Amino acid sequence: MQVKGGPRKVLVGTCMFNMFHEYPGLEARLEELGGLVNRMAAQAAEQHAGARLDIAALPECAVNGGLSGPAEEVAVPLEGPVLEVIGARAREHSCHVVLPLMLTEDHEAGRYSNAAVLLGRRGEVVGIYRKVHAAPGPGPEVLEGGVMPGREFPVFECDFGKVGVQICYDMAFDEGWEVLGRKGAELVVWPSQWPGQINPSARALRHGYFVVTSTWRNNASLIDPTGHVIREIREDGVFVEQIDLEYVLLHWQAALKEGKAFEEKYGARAGYRYDPAEDSGIFWSNDPQTPIVEMVRALDLEPKPEQLARSRKLQDKIRGGPPRLG
Repeated sequence: MQVKGGPRKVLVGTCMFNMFHEYPGLEARLEELGGLVNRMAAQAAEQHAGARLDIAALPECAVNGGLSGPAEEVAVPLEGPVLEVIGARAREHSCHVVLPLMLTEDHEAGRYSNAAVLLGRRGEVVGIYRKVHAAPGPGPEVLEGGVMPGREFPVFECDFGKVGVQICYDMAFDEGWEVLGRKGAELVVWPSQWPGQINPSARALRHGYFVVTSTWRNNASLIDPTGHVIREIREDGVFVEQIDLEYVLLHWQAALKEGKAFEEKYGARAGYRYDPAEDSGIFWSNDPQTPIVEMVRALDLEPKPEQLARSRKLQDKIRGGPPRLG
């Protein structure tokens, strides 16, 4: 039995999948996407015996990628083959799937979205994120061929933690990433045609969550809350990486010994990544009976948020108030 606050291991899968070629047809495309999920699940089982893939991320417009034209011609409904095929893969592997597509919302009313559907472990629809910052074009008064931009930045409750989604051009705007942070997102999935590492790393560092990217080209990456890329691929393929959503961020402290204090006291029962160039790191527990926060207290260390709050309080006290921000 795992104690409350103990390790929360999550197997995250993603891919880089080039769709800059002739569209193979809906049936063939769904088989391609299902194959990517199959490969992630197989890799998870191979790397972590007895564990299962928790979430699989697919790239922006994965269902329709390669088609061109107005949204009314490119978009497809979720109900029918799309949900049947990809939902079946989610059920088969008992994993969540982030499935991006140009979505027909209401063909009669001419409503279409650039969306990412989050499927649950039984293939059910957990929720839908509709791209808020759809890109202009073609034409001066059209967004992405005629899609309706979304209004909300939802955070979805999964059995392993809280998941948010942003899509491609959302990266250029601050508010979605900020809202997801305020709402407690722990993992943000970024399906995109626009690859990136510096931008998503900045978002992860600023808001304190993991970011996983799924792209058409250049790289697909997993970034931790310190802003470091902890896994990437640079050619078409998939990868699976285990993260722990129960972690503590620590700045330099003499007693930390750049992480060696954890090795000396806990050995393999604790894990960490410490970067001397940044004088900080991320730490987690591998012991189901000992939460990472207990390990930190036992070593008489101070987590980053507490350290910053204490410093700010003392600064304000000595100067006689907060600094002027205008």
